[in-house]
Amino acid sequence: MINAVKHFITITRHKNLVLAGCFKIGLYKQGLLHDLSKYSPAEFLVGCKYYKGYMSPNNAERMDKGYSSAWLHHKGRNKHHLEYWIDYAVSEDKKGGKDHCGMTGMKMPVKYVCEMFIDRVSASKNYQKEKYTDSSPIEYYLKSVDHYMIHEDTKELIEYMLYMLAEKGEKYTFSYVKNEVLKGKVPYDSTSLKKLKDELHVRR
Repeated sequence: MINAVKHFITITRHKNLVLAGCFKIGLYKQGLLHDLSKYSPAEFLVGCKYYKGYMSPNNAERMDKGYSSAWLHHKGRNKHHLEYWIDYAVSEDKKGGKDHCGMTGMKMPVKYVCEMFIDRVSASKNYQKEKYTDSSPIEYYLKSVDHYMIHEDTKELIEYMLYMLAEKGEKYTFSYVKNEVLKGKVPYDSTSLKKLKDELHVRR
């Protein structure tokens, strides 16, 4: 029972952080609907069982069972996760037809990349608490990116926002995401985004 209460508090604190962040960048509907599946029995009961307080219950379940049933349920219902967008790649075969050529990350719509950005910032705040800094989200991201199956354009966009957060802070970055990224003023291709990301480092 205690774990159930603690887990509810943890996921609700995270949801409220995402709600506030999404509202700041103008994603009102996504902020309200974010992670509602966490309150479903398939996810909530597992979260209670594997609650630790210092790590995701999904990771704890994965360590115990070799997979996370809660995560498999979650990622297929929430479009702000890059794993939602993994599909079979299609290419032309020698006869001019279409053929599958393995799995790959699809290019995510910008609004979901921005929600993913807010989600990562909020998760870092939720778990790191007073140890959180504006560099925390990019530091956590860099620990895992090597095994992500993510479209190159999407990878560069999320990294650009995370690096900007570390360099320029939350107020500036949230305003930039709202007024530039979500309004289509930032090119959504890897080549352009790499140049913009490099400029951030040069201006330190």
